[in-house]
Amino acid sequence: MSKSEYLQFTGYLMPKLNPDPNKFVICTFHLEPSKGAKFAEAAVAVAAESSIGTWTELTTLTQKIKNDLAARVFYLNPKNKTVKIAYPIKLFELGNIPQFLSNSAGNIFSMKIVEHLRLADTEFPKQYVDSFPGPQFGIPGIRKMLNIYRRPLVGAIVKPKLGLSAKQHAKCAYECFSGGVDLVKDDENLTNQSFNHFEERVKLTLALAKKAEKETGEKKVCAFNISAPTNEMLRRARFIKKMGGRCMMVDIVSVGFSALQELRAQNLGLIIHGHRAGHSSFSRDKRHGISMLVLAHFCRLAGIDQLHTGTVVGKMEGGAREVLTINELLEEDWNRHNKLREDLSSLKPVLPIASGGLYPGLAPDLIKILGHDVIINFGGGIHGHPQGTHAGAKAARAAIDATMKKISLSRYAETHPELKVALNHWKNK
Repeated sequence: MSKSEYLQFTGYLMPKLNPDPNKFVICTFHLEPSKGAKFAEAAVAVAAESSIGTWTELTTLTQKIKNDLAARVFYLNPKNKTVKIAYPIKLFELGNIPQFLSNSAGNIFSMKIVEHLRLADTEFPKQYVDSFPGPQFGIPGIRKMLNIYRRPLVGAIVKPKLGLSAKQHAKCAYECFSGGVDLVKDDENLTNQSFNHFEERVKLTLALAKKAEKETGEKKVCAFNISAPTNEMLRRARFIKKMGGRCMMVDIVSVGFSALQELRAQNLGLIIHGHRAGHSSFSRDKRHGISMLVLAHFCRLAGIDQLHTGTVVGKMEGGAREVLTINELLEEDWNRHNKLREDLSSLKPVLPIASGGLYPGLAPDLIKILGHDVIINFGGGIHGHPQGTHAGAKAARAAIDATMKKISLSRYAETHPELKVALNHWKNK
């Protein structure tokens, strides 16, 4: 018996199966077999390796184990290179993202029979979804905290991303806040460097954020990057809480889901702002790796409140269809135009973040595509304003206000000079 015949015999290939969504995790893969391998053979090898199989027949593998735990390939489409595999829920430890990734996104990427393999999508039974806490705040909690309900949140990244002292950083944040920005965040690679110590940055920035709140009558959020080894990350998060902060930022890929789940389990009462730096190392190749959609799915399960998902119109990779699909997954009624594929209603919705190469002139297109449940993050689009950061912040806020009022930016700029300067400055971008 050949290997492929053996694998089929043991029950991994079941094209007529209609898997019960309450009993199976469904994974959709893009699959390209290695030269000389058949499509079905490679698909079955993936199912076997990611459940109970191995390279040869086993005397220890009973029929009962096969029946209970074998993954089943139930959809094969060689033309578009798509495979769907149903995994019995018993294969997974509830509430454990690292275990899932080791199982259904682990050794299968290293198999010789596979040339390219990409985990494109995941669908979970309610039992699995309910084993996770989800966001502590999510969209409704964040909007309630800031008393902002009918417009996008205006975000800003302090720039340059590295090099400012803690005092300079805080002053830059204040100029953003006083100009109308709602949230100011650290960049992904700013943590606790010698030129800008974490604790000093937190103290000084929060003090000036409170000053801006008194002056503007608006709530302000500082997203401080706590990314570090887990124990230190938790210490930094508790320090933010002690100092009266509202938000912590974490680089979700570099710290990993184990640390992220532990952070959420602490219930610190802080918004978790998720940065996805490094995701493209495994998500950008459409033929291999893990999609951003899958990463976003796990972020919602783990408890991220805000997540960077793409801009469509900015400098980062990601088209409208891809970004909208991810954003819809993060929202409460995430699939508004199709039949709901799984029940995520037990988890609060995550607020998407659009960030990367944005400036005020892009606001109308961005809001038209992504809607108003989004944080629009400006970096160079604020600090690159010819009149400085404060003017740049006013221009960014004016662009969003104009769009929500259905007034053209050119018309609104007639009474908002900072916006007029910004439109002229970036008119050829």
